Amino acid sequence: MQTPSIFTRIINGDISAYKIYEDDKVLAILDTHPVYPGHTLLVPKKQIDHIWDLNDEDYDYLWQVANKIGKHLRLRLKPARVGIIVEGFGVPHAHIHLVPIDHGNDLKNIPHIEIETDDKALAIMAKKLKF
Repeated sequence: MQTPSIFTRIINGDISAYKIYEDDKVLAILDTHPVYPGHTLLVPKKQIDHIWDLNDEDYDYLWQVANKIGKHLRLRLKPARVGIIVEGFGVPHAHIHLVPIDHGNDLKNIPHIEIETDDKALAIMAKKLKF
């Protein structure tokens, strides 16, 4: 049995998060150390380390919801683009980063994890983006 990831612990309700979307297969939460305001993490509820190991149905569904959330971010936040990152090093649980950006270099910004989370700003953003 694998150790529950931080995402699994959020899904199970053991850790709070700023949820903007949830259904029976996926959860979308705000990144607590965003690259850019509105930075969203889309996570399948099944804990699978590598995105490429998702079965075809779950993989396709994840990207369908990513499309839905990306359009939602565009509508609500009006960025020039919504960037996507899938790298898989931070948490051993497949997930997609959807990041509102105004310039191509915005995705190169590295959030400072050691800086305290701005819960007030995240709560305001979650309210703005909640489906």
